[in-house]
Amino acid sequence: MGESFISPDKVRALEQRMSELGIEEKDIEERFVRAQGRGGQKVNKTSSCVHIRHVPTGIEVKCQQSRARAANRFFARRILTEKLEARLLGDGSPRAREAERIRKQKKRRSRRGRSRDQRPGPGSP
Repeated sequence: MGESFISPDKVRALEQRMSELGIEEKDIEERFVRAQGRGGQKVNKTSSCVHIRHVPTGIEVKCQQSRARAANRFFARRILTEKLEARLLGDGSPRAREAERIRKQKKRRSRRGRSRDQRPGPGSP
C-alpha cells in the first residue's frame, strides 16, 4: 500500500495490526466501483470506491470516504481490521471499550441533569 498522502507510520501500524490479527493480503478480494454522492466530476468518472471482502470470515467493507482510490484502500483495510478485531475480541476490542466509556459518561450526565432538575430554584417557595 504505497500511498503518498498517508503517513508511512500509519501504513506500517496498519500492516502490523493486520499481521497480528492474521489478515493476509491474499485473503482479501478487492473491487473498485464508482462512488455515490458528493465529489462531482472526479467521483462520476473514476472508480474510487473500494469494496473489499475478507474471504475466510466473509466480512465485507465498502469505503468511499475520500475521492482518492489509494486513501480508500487504506481506510477500507483499517475498517476491516476493526470489524475483525471486534468479532474476535468481542467486548475486549478497543472500539467496544470506547463505546462503553461513552455510554457510562452519558449516563452520568443524565443523572446529574435529573438531580439538578429536581432541586428547587432560586425564588421558589
